[in-house]
Amino acid sequence: MRIAICEYGAGNVRSVSIALRRLGAELVDDVYEADLAVLPGVGAARAATAGLQARGHDVALRARFAAGRPILGICLGLQLALDWTAEDGGVDGLGLVEGRSSRIAAGRVPRIGWAEVDGSGAFYFAHSYAAESPHATAWSEGIVAEVRCGSFVGCQFHPEKSGDLGARYLESVCLSLV
Repeated sequence: MRIAICEYGAGNVRSVSIALRRLGAELVDDVYEADLAVLPGVGAARAATAGLQARGHDVALRARFAAGRPILGICLGLQLALDWTAEDGGVDGLGLVEGRSSRIAAGRVPRIGWAEVDGSGAFYFAHSYAAESPHATAWSEGIVAEVRCGSFVGCQFHPEKSGDLGARYLESVCLSLV
């Protein structure tokens, strides 16, 4: 499986690369032509968006989505796929998936640590903003943990940092998408 990780100048690229290589993935640079494109996520929305635009990844991701080609968004990557985020005073997203991202209003912020996802086990989270989308498919402590829409799957948690359970999640998502 050929996978392209959308680098945008920040993020969890190294840990995602290691996790994908463990699954036997061949990492490639061409975001449009790869079997799967991964939009990783650690950082700030405005800087991440600018990095995606500077590298042309925004255009490639929109074209992939329009063509029904698979994309996996991780944490900020999920939020960037939405229409808009309140982070950094408001930033337009890629508009792949209907929804928005808002600052977490209650509980611990930032929300860092292990948390259960719909009774399927605990995954590692690190975020201050959360997705709001009609395409949500899983939750953790009342916060959207996963979104699925067309060829896009996005998770708010970090599967690459979630041990064996995260590795199984990545494997199942990668295999189901390609």
